[in-house]
Amino acid sequence: MGRPSRRGRDIDGIVLLDKPLGLSSNDLLQKVKHLFRANKAGHTGALDSLATGMLPVCLGEATKFSQHLLEADKRYRVTARLGERTDTSDAEGQTVSVWPVSLDQARLEAALDHFRGESRQVPSMFSALKHQGRPLYEYARKGITVEREARPIHVYDLQLHHWDLTEVELEIHCSKGTYIRTIIDDLGERLGCGAHVTALRRLAVARYPTERMVTLAALQAIAADAPETPETLAQLDALLLPMDSAVADMPAVNLPSDVAARVRLGQTVAVTAQPQAGLVRLIEGDAGRFFGIGEIAAPGRLTPRRLIAEPRA
Repeated sequence: MGRPSRRGRDIDGIVLLDKPLGLSSNDLLQKVKHLFRANKAGHTGALDSLATGMLPVCLGEATKFSQHLLEADKRYRVTARLGERTDTSDAEGQTVSVWPVSLDQARLEAALDHFRGESRQVPSMFSALKHQGRPLYEYARKGITVEREARPIHVYDLQLHHWDLTEVELEIHCSKGTYIRTIIDDLGERLGCGAHVTALRRLAVARYPTERMVTLAALQAIAADAPETPETLAQLDALLLPMDSAVADMPAVNLPSDVAARVRLGQTVAVTAQPQAGLVRLIEGDAGRFFGIGEIAAPGRLTPRRLIAEPRA
């Protein structure tokens, strides 16, 4: 539930946005923050303006766990045009080369197989990856090329859905830090004809259900007539997923209230039944109330890592 404030609301939770075409992730974030009257909001990995699809937006204390969604697996559907390479590897860039396309499906399948599994990828200059505190795309727009190191990625699944010589549609399930535009650009180079992205949709982030996605238009419709009434805010709040959905894959450790109180003070505590070493979800008492994440770094010892603030009176 939201807690009133002169600036807005201390509302906590995650809303799964279906990002529309042509709107930047930050613009969408600001619109959602305003609609919910939230004091704090953050997204979990930007989508390009030409991309659509799932963009989890964290409100309030949920922003403390957004990094775990940044690091989660993603699934995309991408459409690419073969025969043209652009400077941004997508349709928003300038064409830099054009080649005739001459290949058969067997050759295309063989090229696609190269991208399945573990590999290393050099990020695009038109990515949001930062160099000396500034995103690479700022350098690229000034014609500056920055040396980038190849980074490990994993493509868990890559399916060919459609191909008609000059257009190909793929579905890609991949690890964090995978640039779909770079896969398409590299595919074009491997085929010897160039390629660029013409449409991109993020289908999934982590295990979030696609049916829980909501459009900006739907949120605006709820708030259209009476944006700040308790009834309107209650309708919006009903769309929120709980904070701990961002860390749902972590094993849970249930602590009695007296031990949980010590953890909230930053103390390392002894635990008896615990999972293997690593990060865990912290829940309290019979109600199983989530209050943060901790780490088991040594057998029987639990250290707090990221805790939610207690509700204000």
